[in-house]
Amino acid sequence: MYSNINLFKIETNHVVPARGKVLISEPFLCDHMFGRSVILLVDHTHDGTMGLVLNKPLPLFLNDVLKDFNCPENIPIYKGGPLSTDTLFYLHTLKGITGALSIGKGFYLNGDFEYIKNYIMQGNPVKGKIRFFLGYSGWEYEQLGREIEENTWLVGKENISSLMDEAASGTLWKKALCKLGAKYEIWSRFPQIPALN
Repeated sequence: MYSNINLFKIETNHVVPARGKVLISEPFLCDHMFGRSVILLVDHTHDGTMGLVLNKPLPLFLNDVLKDFNCPENIPIYKGGPLSTDTLFYLHTLKGITGALSIGKGFYLNGDFEYIKNYIMQGNPVKGKIRFFLGYSGWEYEQLGREIEENTWLVGKENISSLMDEAASGTLWKKALCKLGAKYEIWSRFPQIPALN
């Protein structure tokens, strides 16, 4: 039997958060919103941090939220976080959209929504190109740093294709954790502790 107790000690991987990186929740975080979550950081400055939870699907589709929109395809929506839950955010790989914020090379947040709607209605591919979220996750200046020091989050880096792959969102937390190395891969096998109501 393996007896190195340090193997099970939760500790940060000492990577600095930045726009385009992901937060990976530690395996014992008992929280409905953030337990077993992967959050893409879309902004991280002295004014605070903003991110979108990538692996928490809602029982909603884009047509449910946009009443004047009649898309022939069921486009899923994810819960981006507990803040501004009545606001729609979208990540995409479409270049040249007015007002879009660059998250990384070839990866953007929001921008001209009329362009997005027209793109969809013209029958262009959505899977792997656009993902939709209601709400976002936010931290005040230094709050995220404290949570990382408390070992609530690990910081990782994912490629665009894995972040845009909705079909794989159910295993995203485990895969992101495994990429950090053997110790973290062991953590990914721990059973999830149910969040208390």
